[in-house]
Amino acid sequence: MHTPVPDIYNRRPDLIFITLKNPNFVLNFYDMVDYKNIITIEPGKRGGKPCIRRMRITVNDILGWLASGMSMEDILTDYNELNQDDIYAALSYAADRENNIYQIAI
Repeated sequence: MHTPVPDIYNRRPDLIFITLKNPNFVLNFYDMVDYKNIITIEPGKRGGKPCIRRMRITVNDILGWLASGMSMEDILTDYNELNQDDIYAALSYAADRENNIYQIAI
């Protein structure tokens, strides 16, 4: 089964389209925003949690807003100091954290 390529790839050539096929679903991944210049961690700010551009807005704040049903547009309207790349950076950072392998003693 061939999945048509969405028009966004023509408008955003920086996105890389990778499709993982499974009999039950098709999952698309995009090249994630390089968050290393956006996500900052400072020991004295918000308990050392990862923050957006040295502000007091954490990655967890953004994830929580998205999980509660806020759209990206809602977040950008309510927090005009943020931009779209900040939200993508938070998602990219969280995805990298999720993909790390942690070894534990059993």
